[in-house]
Amino acid sequence: MFNDIGALELVTIVVLGILVFGPDKLPKVIQDVTGFIRKIRAFSDSAKHDIRSELGPEFKDFEFEDLNPKTFIRKQLTENEDLKEIRSSFDLRKELNDVSDAVKSSAADGDPASPAAAAATPAVTGPDLLKKPAAPAVDQRSRFDADAT
Repeated sequence: MFNDIGALELVTIVVLGILVFGPDKLPKVIQDVTGFIRKIRAFSDSAKHDIRSELGPEFKDFEFEDLNPKTFIRKQLTENEDLKEIRSSFDLRKELNDVSDAVKSSAADGDPASPAAAAATPAVTGPDLLKKPAAPAVDQRSRFDADAT
């Protein structure tokens, strides 16, 4: 529950507890809070047990953590046999390596139709997007209207 609390946060909580409740009442407050947390956990465990008993034997492996969508999807992806077969038959890294090897080999052979060879030779046709466009002629510029701005 408190896995992400560091030493500085813990010291801050203790100092605030001493300032708010005082050193005399602080142990009693800590006992009350821990007792309250124990009661909430006991209530939660009994509610889980009641729900499992009401669902019946077909839901004996039901876990409440599975209601979290991330956990549910992760469990379905790892336990579903059909998905395991599909994942084992399709290796994306292998496919990408095969494609990149084919592109590299065709570029090394000097194939003019390959993408690597096309990238090596500059295109002659088409607009040059790196050049700045020419400024419009004076008569094509729109007039500045001080009242419109």
